[in-house]
Amino acid sequence: MGKVAEKLSIDFVVSTGDNFYEKGLASPYDPEFKDSFTKIYTANSLQKQWYSILGNHDYRGDVQAQLSPILRRIDSRWLCLRSFIVNTEIAEFFFIDTTPFVDQYFQNPKHQKFDWRGVIPRKKYLRRILKDLRSALRESVANWKIVIGHHPIRSIGHHGETKELIMQLLPILEANSVDMYINGHDHCLEHFSSITSPLKFFTSGGGSKAWKGDFHYLDGDEMKFYYDGQGFISVELTPTDAKTFHDVFGKVLHSLDLSKQLYTAM
Repeated sequence: MGKVAEKLSIDFVVSTGDNFYEKGLASPYDPEFKDSFTKIYTANSLQKQWYSILGNHDYRGDVQAQLSPILRRIDSRWLCLRSFIVNTEIAEFFFIDTTPFVDQYFQNPKHQKFDWRGVIPRKKYLRRILKDLRSALRESVANWKIVIGHHPIRSIGHHGETKELIMQLLPILEANSVDMYINGHDHCLEHFSSITSPLKFFTSGGGSKAWKGDFHYLDGDEMKFYYDGQGFISVELTPTDAKTFHDVFGKVLHSLDLSKQLYTAM
């Protein structure tokens, strides 16, 4: 990953959630932060800003710990928020907190305990996320609109599709000409194309743990790529072109060239 980052001269890194396995952080001073982040991503090319969102495993620890400015004082690269926007002029990245959308975590958590501080009352929290996202997408004049969440909309991996996001989030993405939705959660690498819009779906969940052979079969042309091993995605953007590569240990496994007309605000 460090070698690819150096070759591309990257600007920043995105984490799609489940940042600390399996139960997030216990506190802002949990040694797991340094052991799983600071001491792992040591390459000079990775000493960039990291934008992170929360995954369901992060909600099983102290959520406030990952959001705490204390972590940014320990390692200035770290930034984790629930939902936020990064504007790079060429593209706008819309990070959304998807874990509270999943009914199972509230209705049938089994042995799992979640830290829902800041989320309850849930319906009000979800309404605000969707309202803010819809408004931000409508106002965006970026040529590339990229939404990032932890849970997949399209996936043939172990967890599969997230029905709550298909019902509540997907219509907003399609109505506002979003180009890419990037997620984690399933421990694999995937690329899907929508059959109803130009939207592309990418899963980047193989950064550590990978599930070999654990997938569902899919008929049709939507699936363009699937890899059930460890790896990551690199995205290289220009105002009119996007080149997306799926890599494992620096090896290119899949590439995609996307082109679009330059958007001009009127």
